[in-house]
Amino acid sequence: MPTRHRLLAITVAAMWGINFLAIHYSLETFPPFLCAALRFGIIAIPTILLVPRPDVPWRWLIGFGVGFGILQFAFLYWGMAAGMPAGLASLVLQASAPFTVLLGATFLRERLTPIRVLGIAIAVIGMTVVGWEQSAHAAFLPFLLTLAGAFGWAIGNVCNRQARAANPIRLTLWMSVIPPIPMLVVSLIVEGPTRIGEALQEGASMTGLPATLGLLYTIVIATLAGSGIWTWLMTRHPAGVVAPFSMLVPVFGMSTAWIVLGQAVTPLEMVGAVLVVAGVLLGSTVRRARRTTTADTAAAAERRPDRTLDAAPASASAADGRR
Repeated sequence: MPTRHRLLAITVAAMWGINFLAIHYSLETFPPFLCAALRFGIIAIPTILLVPRPDVPWRWLIGFGVGFGILQFAFLYWGMAAGMPAGLASLVLQASAPFTVLLGATFLRERLTPIRVLGIAIAVIGMTVVGWEQSAHAAFLPFLLTLAGAFGWAIGNVCNRQARAANPIRLTLWMSVIPPIPMLVVSLIVEGPTRIGEALQEGASMTGLPATLGLLYTIVIATLAGSGIWTWLMTRHPAGVVAPFSMLVPVFGMSTAWIVLGQAVTPLEMVGAVLVVAGVLLGSTVRRARRTTTADTAAAAERRPDRTLDAAPASASAADGRR
């Protein structure tokens, strides 16, 4: 992955990390399923009217919307509303990275090199260290709900990759068409019309301004900008290479929660964050290193044409013997 693509992935991680603070404020006014419906519904209406549908199979578009939109945010918002702290939620949700690598290797036959596995393992260890430190602050049910959201994100990643959209922004916008109606139906059933009405009324007042601004951040920055860039990256690189960058999200999420909400970061949590960063960088440099090695080999072959020609028949014979 080129350096500029890594920087884009890190930028998305920052957008999504700060988004947990925005979600925290949104959920103080809007109930979780209504909040998810509003998040995507505000995008879906102009998308249907103004944006042509991307030229991708419906199954991948729907799969992307169900995984990334419905499953991820229904469970994440539910978990945070049930008591999952913003900083810890930003960490647990990044279980989507190993989930994506596993799904990519299982269904897309993406190669798992030893160094990439080592990088993911280091990042997972770092995530575990931070989670262990903060485990006392979250009940088991909110943890499981957020973990379910992470698996939904992984499903969305794989469908995103398979869609191979020529225009990633269109795919991101049309993905937003899938969640609103199911989420609104669930909201009506679970949260009820009275609670929905009260939330909308409060959101339109000065009291609900932080929640409304948080919702707007989620829509414009986290969903449109962040998801658009993420989709663009996923169409150009294997899911297992891009997905580990999502493990940088808790670094930004926990830092923001510490600065704004007073959720302090302990020395052990800082060690875990460093391990996460190191693991992500190690896992993402594998393919580039392999391309460099290939280029060096080719250059060496050009410098030694006679030896290369002599070796070719022997290599072919060895390959034939293996088949």
